[in-house]
Amino acid sequence: MAMVASDNAPLLAEVDMGTDSSASTVRATVVQASTIFNDTPATLDKAERLLAEASGYGSQVVVFPEAFIGGYPRGTNFGVSIANRTAKGKEDFRKYHASAIDVPGPEVDRLAAMAGKYKVYLVMGVIERDGYTLYCTVLFFDSQGCFLGKHRKVVPTASERIIWGFGDGSTIPVFQTPIGKIGAAICWENKMPLLRTALYGKGIEIYCAPTADSRDVWQASMTHIALEGGCFVLSANQFCRRKDYPPPPEYVFSGIEEDLTPDSVVCAGGSVIISPSGTVLAGPNYEGEALISADLDLGEIAREKFAFDVVGHYSRPEVLSLVVRDHPATPVTYTSASVKTEGGLCITPVTIS
Repeated sequence: MAMVASDNAPLLAEVDMGTDSSASTVRATVVQASTIFNDTPATLDKAERLLAEASGYGSQVVVFPEAFIGGYPRGTNFGVSIANRTAKGKEDFRKYHASAIDVPGPEVDRLAAMAGKYKVYLVMGVIERDGYTLYCTVLFFDSQGCFLGKHRKVVPTASERIIWGFGDGSTIPVFQTPIGKIGAAICWENKMPLLRTALYGKGIEIYCAPTADSRDVWQASMTHIALEGGCFVLSANQFCRRKDYPPPPEYVFSGIEEDLTPDSVVCAGGSVIISPSGTVLAGPNYEGEALISADLDLGEIAREKFAFDVVGHYSRPEVLSLVVRDHPATPVTYTSASVKTEGGLCITPVTIS
């Protein structure tokens, strides 16, 4: 094990590599680290340092946690109770909104440049700002520095629904790349059988699962998905202490603040890499910030699907089938009928349908 520096604190690099250097082997890293809350530029700087470290270990695909850019607002309630919102809660949301990023936007351009600079496929959890609605989103970049696309969390969990919108079927991509077919589901989306089936139907091979769930039972879900989908599962979670969030009264962990010290762990990580056979290749890590890496033998996918292919020979489409409505669901559609110029101005008639 090697120790590397990050934000003046040691970062554990947990590397469990195989010895097969064939073309069918992909070196993967999941990043377990905390956001610098309410400071998106500093978080981007931290992301680049971590990406550089992972690249130094030869990683070809790097997965960051849920909401790494923009932050996971653990413990806060944004001042909401039924039929009431406090002034402080509204201001908390304004700050959170300001820390989110536009897609596309300058932060996306920087992330693309990072992926190209370090020659890695990058899967990054962000808080996406679309007007005044926020989405928990995963962004995908290739090793040439191109932005491939995004996945928006289709169902925010519990009180996440106060602050995040719902994704739709138009952002459930699986990208064909030279290192395999890559896609993602975020946190408790991974418990949704039909969403998983939509990804399996697209042939996902490197299944990324950014999360905020550090419970032991999360490992059971990750193992099941690897076995069910016949795919490699790469799950990345933040490791956070109370001091990684702003101090009270600016930021309060509702109901437990009085029990916390600055060094109290509020998210213990548990990031892990699992093979299609259900074998844990690296992790889970509950010790601190870490780069957790393993070599993925892509030939294992075929070996395991020989016995069980959930959308192939083990399916019964005449009995059970899934329809995915993969078009954008928008509340307002504008259809431009014609464009004509009057008085030197460009007038575009629009029909609201």
